[in-house]
Amino acid sequence: MIFDRFESLIGEQNLKKLAQSSILVFGLGGVGGHVVETLVRSGVGHITIIDSDIFEETNINRQIGASISTLGKDKVDVIANRCRDINPSVEVTPIKMKFDSNSILDFHKFDYIIDAVDDVDAKVEIIKRAQKANKKIISCMGTAKKFDPLMLKVSILSKTSVCPLASVMRKKIRDGEIKDCMCVFSTETPCKSANLGSTAFVPSVAGILIGKTVVLDLIKE
Repeated sequence: MIFDRFESLIGEQNLKKLAQSSILVFGLGGVGGHVVETLVRSGVGHITIIDSDIFEETNINRQIGASISTLGKDKVDVIANRCRDINPSVEVTPIKMKFDSNSILDFHKFDYIIDAVDDVDAKVEIIKRAQKANKKIISCMGTAKKFDPLMLKVSILSKTSVCPLASVMRKKIRDGEIKDCMCVFSTETPCKSANLGSTAFVPSVAGILIGKTVVLDLIKE
């Protein structure tokens, strides 16, 4: 059985709870791809994934779905096929879409929302809609220009520090655009790089931390 090792830790009922859970994931980059990988390998039964991009060569160093064979392919299709290859019983709904305030999507049918996009306007809209639907959400802050995955933290957004993206998002709370929410952020000072360079080991660990947080939150109820 695929999940025997995990079931021995959490029990049969909790594994069934995960199999019945429905998760919505925005963004399949260095963070989001590892979020989905963690969810599917933990037995989550229903996953909807949203991204508008294709895999490019510059993605290969950090994105789990990126390889020479997947260049030019839609991220949602590659990741959906990967999920089904890991667990043939998983129900994956791939949606190729750039999410914004005009996007039509029902948040009510999901148990958990995961924001792994890097566009501030999209992040605000995702959090706002999740909170309006009274759904749990966890959002990822910046992982570029960082080297130390041990400096990643899980906290509420209002308690974050150092991270420039988190600073922008905290202002959104103060301005009343969104309410406080759970997030993953880094306390590492970004390096002074001219571009948004990124490693194989910080975004991936951020994604795994998000996946872990969601899985354990779902089974504690």
